[in-house]
Amino acid sequence: MKYSSVAAALVFALLITPAPAWAQRTKAPESAAVYFITPTDGAQVASPLTVSFGLKGLGVAPAGTEKAATGHHHLLIDQKLEDYDAAIPADDTHKHFGGGQTETSIELAPGQHTLQLIVGDLNHIPHDPPIESETITITVK
Repeated sequence: MKYSSVAAALVFALLITPAPAWAQRTKAPESAAVYFITPTDGAQVASPLTVSFGLKGLGVAPAGTEKAATGHHHLLIDQKLEDYDAAIPADDTHKHFGGGQTETSIELAPGQHTLQLIVGDLNHIPHDPPIESETITITVK
């Protein structure tokens, strides 16, 4: 009986303990929006291409910077984000701009590609609600 009481107390303690800050999504300002300056939806482009990011209602800050109403860009290439509650992966189709960059040059194979921007907080986790652009489609010649 002693052990079941201790186990029940531990379970209860875990249920009422708030999640650590890194596990919680940062609240997004109501007016925040991210968008592509270039390229535009439907554009025919050559590779390498310049991708310029636009942001309103939110400041840009490098990853790891704890400052209210800020975040940094992530570019998804031919990808949809699977988990909005976890850090955005870093690979060839999930590009991170944790230094606060607002423009990049990327190489893409000829053909159609989709691009989407998502703003992440200091820990690369999307805000709540997510600050994400429309997905655009481009054609690389």
